[in-house]
Amino acid sequence: MLISWLRQSESRMRALAVAARLNLPQGYIAAGFIRNLVWDRFHGITTALNDIDLIYFDPNDVSDGIEAHYQQQLKQWLPIAWSVKNQARMHLKHKHQPYTGVLQAMRYWPEHETAIAARLKQGQVEIIHTGYLRSLLALQLTRNPHAVDGAFQQRVADRGWLEIYQHLKLIL
Repeated sequence: MLISWLRQSESRMRALAVAARLNLPQGYIAAGFIRNLVWDRFHGITTALNDIDLIYFDPNDVSDGIEAHYQQQLKQWLPIAWSVKNQARMHLKHKHQPYTGVLQAMRYWPEHETAIAARLKQGQVEIIHTGYLRSLLALQLTRNPHAVDGAFQQRVADRGWLEIYQHLKLIL
């Protein structure tokens, strides 16, 4: 179902194709890219795809300068707000042991249902997640106890998810 929904979204398929051009190691589009697609479908609305989070894992170059370079390249190919983050350095921000890949890094995101990512690999849509795909499809919004304290509540308040998506079930 999820792959079918992605394939039906011209803007998301275009973003996946553009991201694939960079050929980043473990390069996936994540966060609201999929979460909002699911919530939109179940609520019968269409919210704007106004930013795209591309994650990847490259322990050989953890500079933020290379991320800025990738963002600029992506923006030239598809003019939208891109955020590119090498998950090989994100453990420093959260004072964790080094991550082994994007999937492990996603296990620390503030809400479980955001930790779902997609990419195009040889023309096929590939999905990875941390085990909460079923709860995303059940319209749950679950606080991750492994995330930074307060991050979940702040994101829920700042983004207005409960006002936009009135059928969400908050799980603390």
